[in-house]
Amino acid sequence: MSLISTEKILSGNKRAIARLITYVENNHPHAQSFLDSLYPHTGQAHLVGITGSPVTGKSSLVNKLAKAYRDQDKSVAIIAVDPTSPFSGGAILGDRIRMRELAGDPGIFIRSMASRGSLGGLSKAVDDAIKVLDAAGFEVILIETVGAGQSEVEIVKTAHTVIVVEVPGLGDDVQAIKAGILEIADIFVVNKADRPGAEKTVSTLRTMLELGHASTHHVLHHGQLMTVEETPSHPDEENKKMWEIPVLKTMALKEEGIDPVVTTIDRHLDYLKNSGELMDRNRTRLIDELETALQLELMDRLLGQLPPNHLSETITKLVDRNLSPYAAVQAILKSREVGSRE
Repeated sequence: MSLISTEKILSGNKRAIARLITYVENNHPHAQSFLDSLYPHTGQAHLVGITGSPVTGKSSLVNKLAKAYRDQDKSVAIIAVDPTSPFSGGAILGDRIRMRELAGDPGIFIRSMASRGSLGGLSKAVDDAIKVLDAAGFEVILIETVGAGQSEVEIVKTAHTVIVVEVPGLGDDVQAIKAGILEIADIFVVNKADRPGAEKTVSTLRTMLELGHASTHHVLHHGQLMTVEETPSHPDEENKKMWEIPVLKTMALKEEGIDPVVTTIDRHLDYLKNSGELMDRNRTRLIDELETALQLELMDRLLGQLPPNHLSETITKLVDRNLSPYAAVQAILKSREVGSRE
């Protein structure tokens, strides 16, 4: 009997889920057919991204958030994107080791996935793994990125709610407010808040956020300029107001400040639904996913239609400076057209 079936995934069979995610990571020829059959059952989970620098305690925070959701009897899946091992090419699995206290809970599924060189903090297989877990019925999916600072902005394309984790004592206060990181957050969490300088870090973040909500009422959020009305003209317009990004303090290892974070995550989901932004974010995410899939498929087809050794010969000409990259592209496309006619 097959270890994987659509029925097993939909019923939450963890062994089948784990095997299918492995198929997805390894580009197994059967992976796509399973994803196609599961797709109609997706779109129900709340996708929560957790990002920030490596020393901020993201894994500890994810661990405690998962426990808090389990206390509410919600099922939770965790995707921990670990740095790729330079030797095996796989994930180092540090996050899973730190979350071992969750391992025996039947309502939790934990998967470490390798970044595999992705500069955005997420591997290309993460989106498909999310679909598997979503179809399997997990209500909350926590996605923890590698933790490379400003390169983590790719999480915006994946998650509904983005939590950026900071800690006091990282040095220059401006580090916490550099372009990119400030703009992607839906919620800021200052972890390890028992450290000296915690209040200063909170104050710095709040000041920068207030500057973003200047008197012009134009707000830069997720890279887009948005306008907020000063006073709703009708009570129903209240939900259309811009989300005000909160700054919360936690001490994850001591399990302090976790419940307010969970409450705020849930409040943000309500905001997304009531404002219509949830539909917009889902649409944007699917458009990006479609474009990425098209690029990969078209590239594979193009390279498959090139004459033997054409690509390596073109690269040699580039290295020898006998051909520019732009001219090389045109030459490759022309060669492909000639091959198609033949």
